[in-house]
Amino acid sequence: MVYEALLIFAVSFFAAWVFFFASGGRDATRGWLRTELQLFVLAVLAAYFLWCWLRGGQTLAMRAWRIRLVDVTPAKAIARFVLALVLLPVSILWALMDRDRQFLHDRLAGTRLIDSRIPY
Repeated sequence: MVYEALLIFAVSFFAAWVFFFASGGRDATRGWLRTELQLFVLAVLAAYFLWCWLRGGQTLAMRAWRIRLVDVTPAKAIARFVLALVLLPVSILWALMDRDRQFLHDRLAGTRLIDSRIPY
């Protein structure tokens, strides 16, 4: 999760940089422009995760740890992203007690994480 957090930071930073230049360099820390920036960063993060999950089942951090997302479709990927966004703290605790060590958002979305070194 730390690897993924570093990648999320980098992707978010790049998205904010693009937004800053697209908005003419205006201050996006207040008002409606801040809301637009937050929605833009969220959309970029969604695009990053959905593209990675649908393309090969792995983000760069998942590749490093040899974890792969399986049983994923576009609808399941969107559901997984939204559920992870909403349930992440609960989902982490769930994984500690789950018999297969799966996250709650994976259970609800119908996806699974597997060790990519083992043939699926």
